[in-house]
Amino acid sequence: RPRLPEVSALRAGRPALVVARGNGYRKDLRALERFIISARPILIGVDGGADALVDMGWSPDLIIGDMDSVSDRALRMARERLVHAYRDGRAPGVDRLRELGLAASVWAFPGTSEDIAMLLAYEFGARPIIAVGSHYSPVEFMEKGRSGMGSTLLVRMKLGTSLIDARCLSILQSDTRLQ
Repeated sequence: RPRLPEVSALRAGRPALVVARGNGYRKDLRALERFIISARPILIGVDGGADALVDMGWSPDLIIGDMDSVSDRALRMARERLVHAYRDGRAPGVDRLRELGLAASVWAFPGTSEDIAMLLAYEFGARPIIAVGSHYSPVEFMEKGRSGMGSTLLVRMKLGTSLIDARCLSILQSDTRLQ
């Protein structure tokens, strides 16, 4: 088992919302607004997913990624930042954060930043873990056509029933046959 980075934002027993900027993320965040207000989940932005949270009026507790597609504003608003380093250990996002005067942890781990966000939330005991804007079907994994998608499938298998896809929740809420 790899040594986990220190991340103070993650807490056992609290729900976690992992936000990426994939298909339907805005609709899903709007559908989850009441849940976010009442349950106060740990808000994790995956790179630009942090901007999605900021655009909705929330401050990310944690941003995870290589920091190439997240705004300076979101980086400054986040309570904590974790730079996803490449396999060779390089972490260009650290330079950007230093220039902004912001601290961050660094973790080299195979797979995607989204995988890291979900896996860390799981390992630190956050339950449930709600994925927003994430890939959720084998077809989407294949269509993405990039390396790292195998780890996404493995992470989802590990999380099992701890992971809920927000897209499913918004489908249930909008399906008039179920109301």
